[in-house]
Amino acid sequence: MQSQVLSFNMTGPPMEPIVTLYSSTLGEYEAKLTGYVVFVAFLAASGGLLFGYDLGVTGGVESMPSFQQKFFNDVYESQQNFDGSSPYCTYDSATLQFFTSVLFLAGLVAAPIAGWTTKRFGRLLSMFIASISFLIGAGLNAGAQNLAMLYIGRIMLGIGIGFANSSVPLYLSETAPFKYRGALNQLFQMSTTIGILVAQLINYGVRDWAEGWRLSLGLAAVPALILLVGSIVLPESPNSLCERKQDAKAKEILKRLRGSENVDAEMRDIIEATKLSQKVTMRQSWRIMLTRKYLPQFITTLLIPLFQQLTGINAIMFYVPVLFKSLGSGSEAALLNTVIVGAVNVLATLVAIFTVDRLGRKFLFIEGGVQMLSSMIVTAVVLGVEFSKYPDGVLPTGTAIGVLVVICVFVAAFAWSWGPLGWLVPSEIQTLETRAAGMSAAVCINFLLSFIIGQTFVSMLCAMEWGVFLFFAGWVGIMTVFVIFFVPETRHVPVEQVQVHFARHKIWNKLMGPAADEVITAHEGRRAARKARALEGAADAEATKNEEDIGDEDVLGGRTSSLWNQFYTDTADEITMTEVPDKNEEEDEGSSSSEPAAS
Repeated sequence: MQSQVLSFNMTGPPMEPIVTLYSSTLGEYEAKLTGYVVFVAFLAASGGLLFGYDLGVTGGVESMPSFQQKFFNDVYESQQNFDGSSPYCTYDSATLQFFTSVLFLAGLVAAPIAGWTTKRFGRLLSMFIASISFLIGAGLNAGAQNLAMLYIGRIMLGIGIGFANSSVPLYLSETAPFKYRGALNQLFQMSTTIGILVAQLINYGVRDWAEGWRLSLGLAAVPALILLVGSIVLPESPNSLCERKQDAKAKEILKRLRGSENVDAEMRDIIEATKLSQKVTMRQSWRIMLTRKYLPQFITTLLIPLFQQLTGINAIMFYVPVLFKSLGSGSEAALLNTVIVGAVNVLATLVAIFTVDRLGRKFLFIEGGVQMLSSMIVTAVVLGVEFSKYPDGVLPTGTAIGVLVVICVFVAAFAWSWGPLGWLVPSEIQTLETRAAGMSAAVCINFLLSFIIGQTFVSMLCAMEWGVFLFFAGWVGIMTVFVIFFVPETRHVPVEQVQVHFARHKIWNKLMGPAADEVITAHEGRRAARKARALEGAADAEATKNEEDIGDEDVLGGRTSSLWNQFYTDTADEITMTEVPDKNEEEDEGSSSSEPAAS
């Protein structure tokens, strides 16, 4: 396979030439969905349970009076002695918000370390570290006697989530067949939503226990144990093994994952791409992402997780029991409403799993954005109008149900769009040389915004009241426009070929400059070389068949005819290659259009 060699002139020590690779044509890859690869995906995706369980359990325990009384007495007193002031401010406590947000601060610090570990020692070690850290955090929180134990436990949970979120989506992308990569990768989001729902059900079940919050927090150890088992019994990804010069083992695992011996084309691409990865350190990987050749993917990798958090989803999922309690629901009703929201979240995620590889990423991004925007505006208007009528902060049952329905519509839209795609797209648009650093960047941005929102949402709710929902609605509008004009479609595109789609994009092509032409030229050269090899092989096979058929006929005449047929076939194909683009290129050009219909 021919390779185009490019050198980067960057500040610091000179780097070795970097080989940029693009995938073989789709037909060369085996893409069967085997039972083994499904098993691997389900067990690895259990890492999402860690993230989801913690998201779901936090708001519930914060609304429990026994938890408030032990650790956040100011909030407890505010609940018991409501003075008729703004109902939006009953949970406005910096220490309570820090309990929520410190987890993401720890994840933010852990993510770069997790990225380096994932690249240097493999995806499974990061999963192992994640599970051990989460086990420690769950134990500290369940047995917490003071705020210090509570915060340290949350920090350990954050470290675990940082390692899991840096490795699991990447592992899923690398082990899944490209045709099913979207669906299998979204099992991570599915596990996250299941974790949220399970935590909410447990919170509801222990709502009347004296210290039921201890069981709620302690059961976080269960998903950690599942991931621990997975990190021990699962195979390492072929990409990671090739990065560590274990090609033979990688090929055997790839055969098992694909359920076929015919993995040479995919293995060849992985091995050659790995040559690049081995020449790039983690520090260089970060610097490479800032060059013009990789800048479109870097910008997209940063903005998608940033926008994901600015949908306001974590504000809803963190504080939905608190929110409903603030809206006049009792503690039990608030927890029940939370369970309903969690169930909608799970069901809507199933929609994403079955549609993402059929409808495409852009369609779900845009549809979900429009639905979330409408829901946020309706919520803001309803609360603004109704609270002006009821200064005591207790909304009528009908109004509270209406708010619940609208929030469920919002959560459903997020669950089949920005929720799973916020992790899928950053993981699949990276080249191998930037993949570990790119995922670390995505996780860092996600955790940074989660920390900021977790630390400020209740205060924003107190200060902005219903206007906080308009704040998030504005961001949803911005991110939807960004997807329409800047995000190329990556459905059914092998990971190693995604960069070509950015190079052909009308806007990103200009940002990349000459590097875009180099990427496209290298891809076209490889495509032509592959077709030439395929034609040569087909011509040889046809010649052999003709020789067998002619029997006692003149061998020379048969060979002459065969050679003439080969010449005619090669000439016709050359004309076809010049005038008729292949299906993949037509889809790519369509995805590069700036019109929404192109998605």
